[in-house]
Amino acid sequence: MTASAAHEHVERIVIENCSIATVDADDTEYASGHVVVAGNRIESVGAGRAPEGLENVVRRIDGTGHLVTPGLINTHHHFYQWITRGLATDHNLFDWLVALYPMWARIDEPMVRAAAQGSLAMMARGGVTTAMDHHYVYPQGAGDLSGAIIGAARDMGVRFTLARGSMDRSVKDGGLPPDFAVETLDGALAETEATVDAHHDASFDAMTQVAVAPCSPFSISTELLRQVAELARRKGVRMHTHGSETVEEEKFCHELFGMGPTDYFESTGWLGHDVWMAHCVHMNDSDIAAFARTGTGVAHCPSSNARLAAGIARVPDMLAAGVLVGLGVDGTASNESGELHTELRNALLINRLGAHHEKALNARQVLRLGTYGGAQVLGRADQIGSLEPGKLADLVLWKLDTLAHASIADPVTALVFGAAAPVTLSLVDGRPVVEGNRLITVDEDVIARATRDEARRLAQIAAGA
Repeated sequence: MTASAAHEHVERIVIENCSIATVDADDTEYASGHVVVAGNRIESVGAGRAPEGLENVVRRIDGTGHLVTPGLINTHHHFYQWITRGLATDHNLFDWLVALYPMWARIDEPMVRAAAQGSLAMMARGGVTTAMDHHYVYPQGAGDLSGAIIGAARDMGVRFTLARGSMDRSVKDGGLPPDFAVETLDGALAETEATVDAHHDASFDAMTQVAVAPCSPFSISTELLRQVAELARRKGVRMHTHGSETVEEEKFCHELFGMGPTDYFESTGWLGHDVWMAHCVHMNDSDIAAFARTGTGVAHCPSSNARLAAGIARVPDMLAAGVLVGLGVDGTASNESGELHTELRNALLINRLGAHHEKALNARQVLRLGTYGGAQVLGRADQIGSLEPGKLADLVLWKLDTLAHASIADPVTALVFGAAAPVTLSLVDGRPVVEGNRLITVDEDVIARATRDEARRLAQIAAGA
């Protein structure tokens, strides 16, 4: 029993009669079992009914027809893109960036707050309990964008990592962003450090953490890359960026730096156990070995990779080499659905189109990517990502007895291969966020109207620029 559970007044939630996929080290599963939550911790998980004589049980749930899993963990996203969904739908990455940067360069605080609310709501109602946002567009005079994003996550009640991004290579320096949408090197470093100081919580049950996250090799200077890595390690926070996403990026790095992306990152201090990178589509054997050797993690974003025709990441080879891999939604301008269950299914299906065919990934492997793998990538595997006594009570109760899944006998197969399952209950830190497939911490309809209004306002501003 945890210290919090030992307290005589701790409140308990008991879930019984459900299938359970713990995603622990042994992939323990129960066809019919129980989970007991005490305060914000998991107190017990096991077969059959919950132990008798539990005190202060404030809620007892009959989970018949349901599967309980750890909450899903998103390891890569760009919330602000929620208000530019459905644009540049037939572009590759570079052309897509060129098409959308003129709009993104005009975002402001109300837009970012609404976009964060929309992105978080879509993920949370689909089983995400830990989210992250890689925000790197800070136009001059736009307001407190980091504060707006963190506030939206706090209001939603989800666990959250803000990857505070930066760019200092604009069009005049050979980059892609407009000149007024980037920061100076000194400004980016100062603002990044201030964000860490103001918002990062290193405690076991932290709801908000901050990572250091310059955007990509083609939008940041080498000096920013080096200095921000030094900042992150001085502050003891994790590091995130985009890496090896497209063949164009590979060509860019060879032309500008005389080496490929992985070697370039290593030369600037950007490989290590405290680093994870998004996409990593175009990785050769040497690149994968370097990630495995250094403990560098990967955020796999299959839907976005397909949407932008970037290619198929070598996830089976990464896993075989020992690389840590989680799943990411990526920004909703390249993944219009914006929820992580899609990534479970697409990670499995798209990787089977690659070299390993039907042996690439199975249902339990992708469930692990979306839960424990994500916790590893975010540096929180001791706290979240599996259902084990003492871990934080972030879990999802999926309803699998409707028409959509009724004839699939195995619940994990039903969840991953099947249609998106309704969420009967989602707990974050032991507190309900979703009930009956509906968010209870915020008003979905209000958020929908706000995001629609801010998307229209951004389009009008961009059209008049």
